[in-house]
Amino acid sequence: MFEFAWPWIFILLPLPWLMRLVLPPADSGEAALQVSFLSDLEQLTRRKARATLPSWRQQIPHVLLWLLLLTAAARPQWLGEPLPIAASGRDLLVAVDVSGSMDYPDMQWQGEDVTRLDLVKNLLGEFLENREGDRVGLILFGSQAYLQAPLTFDRHTVHTWLDEARIGIAGKNTAIGDAIGLALKRLRQRPAQSRVLILITDGANNGGHIDPLTAARLAAEEGVKIYPIGIGADPDESSKGLLSINPGVDLDEPALEEIAKVTGGRYFRARNGGELAAIKDTLDQLEPVAQQPTQARPAQALYSWPLAAALLLSMLLVIRELWPNNPVQRWLSKEHFLQQHPDWRARLTRLRLRRRR
Repeated sequence: MFEFAWPWIFILLPLPWLMRLVLPPADSGEAALQVSFLSDLEQLTRRKARATLPSWRQQIPHVLLWLLLLTAAARPQWLGEPLPIAASGRDLLVAVDVSGSMDYPDMQWQGEDVTRLDLVKNLLGEFLENREGDRVGLILFGSQAYLQAPLTFDRHTVHTWLDEARIGIAGKNTAIGDAIGLALKRLRQRPAQSRVLILITDGANNGGHIDPLTAARLAAEEGVKIYPIGIGADPDESSKGLLSINPGVDLDEPALEEIAKVTGGRYFRARNGGELAAIKDTLDQLEPVAQQPTQARPAQALYSWPLAAALLLSMLLVIRELWPNNPVQRWLSKEHFLQQHPDWRARLTRLRLRRRR
């Protein structure tokens, strides 16, 4: 179906004629001459003006040019048939801990020791890329929580921003409560049945201004499900010589389990790359929630056609002014028209005879 996006533009059609009536005539800049027979000169001037006024055929190109410009400005377009757009999927925010402890190299990835954050980047980035139909976002938190990527369908960009995350970029502490509060602020405007937060941390809450359990209860009231993931190896996997240290000693698993329980989510423990990959596969099975379907009509813009015609006509008018004896000028001349249309010459002759009578 053809239509104009801005049809009100055509109310400007009489604008050139109105401006000609309202605006004063341009000053020629020539010196004035005072004479006693001014009235006679004025009559001669009016006769000359009437004789030199452009004929209707000479005004046609300018009228057509103005009409083409208005047509292009009105944005002509061709609308196709309405097509349904399935608005399904979840609004999924991922909050990643980037405190100093996430730099500990106690994880394995493809046979090599990697840091916890590097493992999260490798596995979680792939998880985000595969969440087709979901809006995904990214929160980085340390001593404070920052929204790195708002909810968007551009999953590849979110993956890129996750890869660019660096240890300590948000501070050295772990503000789990602030991360949950920031996620709640972003998710509360979305449909309640599609709000999901994946919280990845390797420590206990020791920063920020909001208690994690208080933030979790507020999230539960808003229908936000939280899936905490505690990351860190067991003591026997990180033994170095005679010393045996526990990289996950700071992990507050009871608090993370309580957060998952309060919000209706599930707590996961990732001690190595294999467990984190299994967690990723489990989260990847979340069923998309159907939202309100919408319809869209594909629109093909057509303004380029009248705009191109206006440009071509403008070039022809310029050529006519710069080259008076060109074929275009001859075509617009009265004599050429009468030569091509003899019947009009006879009509004009009869009209002149009637006027004389």
